[in-house]
Amino acid sequence: MVSLADLTPPPALGALDGRYRSVVAPLVDHLSEAALNRQRLHVEIEWLIHLTAHGVVPGAGALSDTEQDELRSLIDEFDETAVAELATIEAETVHDVKAVEYFLRRRLVDRLDGRSDLAELVHFACTSEDINNLSYALMVRGAVTEVWLPRARALVAQVGAMARELASTPLLAHTHGQPATPTTMGKELAVLAWRLERQVRRVGDADYLGKLNGATGTYGAHVAAVPGVDWQQVSRQFVEGLGLTWNPLTTQIESHDWQAEVYADIARFNRVLHNLCTDVWSYISLGYFAQVRGQGTVGSSTMPHKVNPIRFENAEANLEVSNALLDVLASTLVTSRLQRDLTDSSMQRNVGTALGHSLLAVDNAGRGLAGLDAVPEAMAADLDRNWEVLAEPVQSVMRALAARGVEGMSNPYERLKELTRGRRITGDDLRAFVRRLGLPPEEEERLVALTPVTYVGLAPQLVEHLPTRGTGDGSASS
Repeated sequence: MVSLADLTPPPALGALDGRYRSVVAPLVDHLSEAALNRQRLHVEIEWLIHLTAHGVVPGAGALSDTEQDELRSLIDEFDETAVAELATIEAETVHDVKAVEYFLRRRLVDRLDGRSDLAELVHFACTSEDINNLSYALMVRGAVTEVWLPRARALVAQVGAMARELASTPLLAHTHGQPATPTTMGKELAVLAWRLERQVRRVGDADYLGKLNGATGTYGAHVAAVPGVDWQQVSRQFVEGLGLTWNPLTTQIESHDWQAEVYADIARFNRVLHNLCTDVWSYISLGYFAQVRGQGTVGSSTMPHKVNPIRFENAEANLEVSNALLDVLASTLVTSRLQRDLTDSSMQRNVGTALGHSLLAVDNAGRGLAGLDAVPEAMAADLDRNWEVLAEPVQSVMRALAARGVEGMSNPYERLKELTRGRRITGDDLRAFVRRLGLPPEEEERLVALTPVTYVGLAPQLVEHLPTRGTGDGSASS
């Protein structure tokens, strides 16, 4: 039997790098192993430039603007050749960060006309985690802000647009799976859009922390090498210069609390989206939505009439995988034995997979929603079969009248329960009951005119609370 592992290229082990590669490909630029090494190289280059530009180490020669540009061009040119060279160096060093250091030292000679005088300033006074924590902060920030957030915001906008379109479409609510007070499809979608929007806003407001303070967070090597420098200020300027928030108090590692916060917020978004998927799936099963647009595909291999809601089911599965990873990331990364253990190193390599499954779910949910058409006739038919839901407004009017001292309004709940519980009633049944109550004429006519379709309260207006656009800025519509 041919070993599939020997094929060129070898088949992907995971679905994200195989079947769903096209959907999650943008994350590769941020969260792959190659992206990690590229970001490490970026941090090492910027640290070298920072040290020389500010004259931190006395006597060290400065880099000219041209030389700085040449070093920074290594990031733009980082390609498969660089990836392969780093892999070769790491095979010798058996240390990934040291491999990046040696790679940059070579470039000082190859690209800067022999500036080997700066070789010992590469990785100066740094522990590997000084480079890694900043690299991961930049990687996760890029993945979230440039890839995940735009996709999530687009989905929220899509749900919001559907909510507005269906704001006045009456819907029989179901609480505990039983017919309940009518609402509108738009209002129910608006609830989900509002919840998703709030989580998007939290993710958008996230802090990305970083540190550069040595082997145990004390600046020990820094002070020993150059005692007269304000190393805390140097560190702060450097970290903030990368666009990150400076963390002044750490062990060997940056504590990763910010990562736990971001992953928890994304996981919460995922859970709300999972709720949307199960609700829409249920509305499809009730016939409230038809899957008609873009459905040229096979629904069932044996039943020609079927169009399965696979987009929402796929989204559910990927959300569950994503959350399993996000939850373990958030719980594991906040703990490190004493001044450092290595669990975070392996754990952080799963961030791309966690966000990838979330991104795939967002894509599936969006495609699923785009293929739906509302069926108001089906919703109206269900409402017309459940006139008993109007027991609530009738008994509520009776309670209000009783409070005003109107005779004959006692025990309204019990009287409506006797009429409606455990059986279906028609519009004629309810109207006959109302006319026997002895209500004031104005109240009687108002209740007689009421139908399950018109008993939606303020549901259409409530949709207006959604933000004007699904941008995560929280601005309310007018």
